[in-house]
Amino acid sequence: MTTVPAVTVKGLLGARPEAIGLPVELLAGSAGLDRRITSPYIQKTGLALAGFHEYLQPGRVLIFGESEIRFLESLPPVARQFALAKAFEQNVPCLLVTSGAAVPEDVVTEANRAGLPLLGTTVPTAAAIGKITALLEDRLAVREIIHGVLLDILGLGVLLAGESGIGKSECALDLVCRGHRLVADDTVEIRRRAESIVIGSCPDLTRHHMEVRGLGLINIRDLFGVASTRTSKRIELVVQLERWDDTREYDRLGLDEEHLDLLGLKIPLVRMPVAPGRNLATLVEVAARNQLLRARGINAARRLAARLDASLVSAPGSLDDDHDDDEGDVGDVP
Repeated sequence: MTTVPAVTVKGLLGARPEAIGLPVELLAGSAGLDRRITSPYIQKTGLALAGFHEYLQPGRVLIFGESEIRFLESLPPVARQFALAKAFEQNVPCLLVTSGAAVPEDVVTEANRAGLPLLGTTVPTAAAIGKITALLEDRLAVREIIHGVLLDILGLGVLLAGESGIGKSECALDLVCRGHRLVADDTVEIRRRAESIVIGSCPDLTRHHMEVRGLGLINIRDLFGVASTRTSKRIELVVQLERWDDTREYDRLGLDEEHLDLLGLKIPLVRMPVAPGRNLATLVEVAARNQLLRARGINAARRLAARLDASLVSAPGSLDDDHDDDEGDVGDVP
């Protein structure tokens, strides 16, 4: 199930932007708090105030900095009121005035008339653009709910996937006992950020909880402490648990690299056959360590294959030398 959410202006204010250093105050236009923001990219175009209203795009936050405020103050009252009225008719979700600039009374009046939320912040324009863009990128990220268990293993986000009852939760519990951290069990909410990052988190309702057959629901944080869980983690490896099939050929060298598509991004995939006597927790931990090495350019399988290729290239000469030595040894025997 994939959703592309929109954020209302009320939701933006409720997201506590001050927590990321962007204190925001509602100055006017409270009637329009239900307006929807659909794009994380802001628009800062003074052309709209000069009559080029077609440059304003719906769904994107409009920002006025000191230059826009100074330009408005330079206009005659009638021209200023007309420019604001035309700009506020373009279905923009809200207007953010940055740098603590004094907002002209005409802006407040027109915002209230148009039902356009007017926000103010003391943060300089460049910093405000960066912070609100980051906040909106997170809120407007494409999201999907998948079945699996997400853990932080040695700083690597590892998603355990597989059919129900194959042992994902038991494996995760063993890894938590070894000092690794649980992010989500059974239900993982994933979202895409930027161009190459998939973040996984746990729904609020089941956060810190795990279901283990025979034990029922347990609270990992209460059992192992606050350091045993975290709220979200970037997914960098997927371990697919599969029941052992005697008729199937399994990769024994690790030269073939597989990937799983998550929200349009390819995440490294390891297929882990499950059979009696196999310590899954150890295997998953080693898979995580191996992926960390591969991320640093260290690939044991490829190194060994390169050494084998090099030995085969030099094999004819080496074999002849060994053959001559053997013949000499035989001749020395009385």
